[in-house]
Amino acid sequence: MTDQSAQRLPDHPAGVGGTTLKLDEFLPYRLNVCSSLVTQALSRIYAERYRIGVSEWRVLVTLGEFGMMTAKAIGLHSHMHKTKVSRAVALLERRKLVARKANRADLREAFLSLTPAGRDMYNELAPAALEFVRQLMETVDLADRVALDRALSKLIERSKQLSVGIATVPALR
Repeated sequence: MTDQSAQRLPDHPAGVGGTTLKLDEFLPYRLNVCSSLVTQALSRIYAERYRIGVSEWRVLVTLGEFGMMTAKAIGLHSHMHKTKVSRAVALLERRKLVARKANRADLREAFLSLTPAGRDMYNELAPAALEFVRQLMETVDLADRVALDRALSKLIERSKQLSVGIATVPALR
């Protein structure tokens, strides 16, 4: 690209129909940035001390909350791709934090649960995670916390509807 062609580029390129999508004001982008930053900050609790990543954390805490589950159920609950769940389970199994029990009704899948060591790790991590949330939420006024929770619940539900096509989204042409 020459200097002349660079000068012809508009400062704020117009989008479809002459509108500009400003990422810093675009809700999906802002939610993604918030999620990424919160996940990164939370991972400081478990990554260094326990040497587990985000996927392992999600599997561990899901099993800690719900007990025995299949990998498929963990993926559905935590919105993780089956490959990530599988890799996380394999790592947690190697570290003797998760145990596998065959499902006699369907030999293609297994029931997963925390081992005593996995349960101990969960019992140490859970209070630290709850303290993290307390510190994070202290920036939100008490009166706004209920509204935030309600808004997040509504956005999650609406996103589920949009993702399966229940609600209509204008198609790209």
